[in-house]
Amino acid sequence: MALTDSGRVEAFSDGVLAIAITLLVLDLRVPARDDLHGASLASALSHQWPAYAAYLVSFLTIGIMWVNHHAMFTQVRQVDRPVLFANLALLLAVSFLPFPTHLLAEYLTADGRDAHTAAAVYSATMLAVGLAFSVLWLAITRTAGLLHAHLDRAAGRAALRRFGVGSVAYAGTVALSFVNAYATLAVHGALALYYCFDQLATSGRAPVPEPGAE
Repeated sequence: MALTDSGRVEAFSDGVLAIAITLLVLDLRVPARDDLHGASLASALSHQWPAYAAYLVSFLTIGIMWVNHHAMFTQVRQVDRPVLFANLALLLAVSFLPFPTHLLAEYLTADGRDAHTAAAVYSATMLAVGLAFSVLWLAITRTAGLLHAHLDRAAGRAALRRFGVGSVAYAGTVALSFVNAYATLAVHGALALYYCFDQLATSGRAPVPEPGAE
């Protein structure tokens, strides 16, 4: 199986994540003077708070994911095809995130089922992102040959459990979406803060012998 240096994967991933996080700002619209209809600019800006809230949560999610993605790949020496495809699946989910962010910003304050539907689409996308990140971790740690240092199974499972807590919570937000869209967005903000903490195992590693070493 062909192996390649992880640097190209990191560079490509950084580019995709940078584009996705930049596209989020397109939802922040400057109110046109002709649309004020006698209202103040401050009032018009305040009415756009759903866009600001959705932007902030999605920005934090992608930004913190970039930090954790970087931390993950500092442990990786080389990658194979399963890792490449797992990483592509993660980037697919992340690059889609600007769409449900815009959807939620537009319909968060809507009446009836529309707000719930928008929140559910947003939550389902976040769930896909969380699951894809866990799959990437599994692909990377399934063989010691891809890592700079050996990661024992207990440490690998501990990190996976920490990822899994977030994924279970994301699944819960899909159900919460049909109860309260505002609470759903708040929970997503809390989950972004949860992932601020290092989810990767930091112990249980031993140096991997170089090929041919005794």
